[in-house]
Amino acid sequence: MLILPLLAAAAATAAAPAPDPARLKASVTALVGFGTRHTLSSTTDPKRGIGAARSWAAKQFEAIGRDCGGCIKVERISRSFTGPRAPDGVMVEDVLGIQRGRDPDRVVIIGGHIDSRVTDVMDATSDAPGANDDASGVALVLETARLLSKRRFDATIVYVAFSAEEQGLWGAELLADTAATRGWTVTAMLNNDIVGNSIGQGGVRDPNRVRVFSEGIRAAEDLPQQQRRRGDGGEDDGPSRALAKTIDGIADAIPGGFDVVIDRRPDRFGRGGDHEPFLKRGYPAVRFSVGAENWDAQHQNLRTENGTVFGDTIDRMDFAYLAKVTAINAATIARLAAAPAAPASVTLVGDLSRDTRVSWMPVPGAAGYRIRWRANDAASWSQSRDVQGSDAVVQQVPVDDTFFAVSALAADGSESLPTFGGRAARR
Repeated sequence: MLILPLLAAAAATAAAPAPDPARLKASVTALVGFGTRHTLSSTTDPKRGIGAARSWAAKQFEAIGRDCGGCIKVERISRSFTGPRAPDGVMVEDVLGIQRGRDPDRVVIIGGHIDSRVTDVMDATSDAPGANDDASGVALVLETARLLSKRRFDATIVYVAFSAEEQGLWGAELLADTAATRGWTVTAMLNNDIVGNSIGQGGVRDPNRVRVFSEGIRAAEDLPQQQRRRGDGGEDDGPSRALAKTIDGIADAIPGGFDVVIDRRPDRFGRGGDHEPFLKRGYPAVRFSVGAENWDAQHQNLRTENGTVFGDTIDRMDFAYLAKVTAINAATIARLAAAPAAPASVTLVGDLSRDTRVSWMPVPGAAGYRIRWRANDAASWSQSRDVQGSDAVVQQVPVDDTFFAVSALAADGSESLPTFGGRAARR
């Protein structure tokens, strides 16, 4: 049989080259050095402002591409946006590094936003170092590109430095629209925003975990679809929640004891990020953010008041911590890019029976499939069975008390996201 055990695949992922804290620090240092990266700052000054920062990011992707024999191509996409935080309009530009896979139209996306701000969101001239928010995310994206660039994957990887997150998630909206226009099948989108500190507000230390935020009921589902999901019991198993759970499992296989906390909200309470435009279009997307935020270091003018230091400066960062978050991202991207796509749909039949028949849509290129199941009162998959074909009966496991999902497997054991099983259409 061609399929390797899951643990073997996990071990291979964990053995990938480790992120380099020194390289991460060098990237953050360079980005901080542009003074401000406010979306409305200069696009022509060669040393200061958003234009210089984006050009620097493009050069980093170009250098990585040269080192891997041209495996990464740089693209800069742009569009004009107007809104309350840019009343006169602004040209928003994303910098992409595209690592083409065997399937150019199935993509996994990893991003962070390159823009920064101070207390006044309209202040485009004051120093806004944006070390953690979000030079940390851009540094992580660049390091992931370095780690994965010499490997060939089934899916295409899109590395992105978003602009205009602080003005209204416009750079993310631009790329989500681009994905739809180009007909990409987006397997996953990982948003990394504020991922580089281990000491939070009031000195709280949280060096051993990262939060991954995900939606349950999908933003892209209409009311009948949401009602069907609730009827199937899948509120905790939408594609983005499945992605968060997968990330948690991948992190457990990486040495070092770094924990992923599955935060069962799309984002922090009342706040948002660059994964949201992807959620609205139905793409699986999550946000990584530190375990304990330091709000004195977010959206603040550089100053000291009553002994409290404000500002998002590089001295507050922990690059060993950032390297651990980078490792989880890189391992996740590697697994999902190596795996086939997830099954488009999974249906269950088992009314008035002790057995459950599981059926799914075949996936092009899949070497096999993994049926997963768990008791209805559990959050994590507990049992599994690998099969061929697109239909199987799980005996003596009644559907009334059990949740099911199916994932697609590559020949090397790389596994897609699991697709939650629901009722077959009634005739």
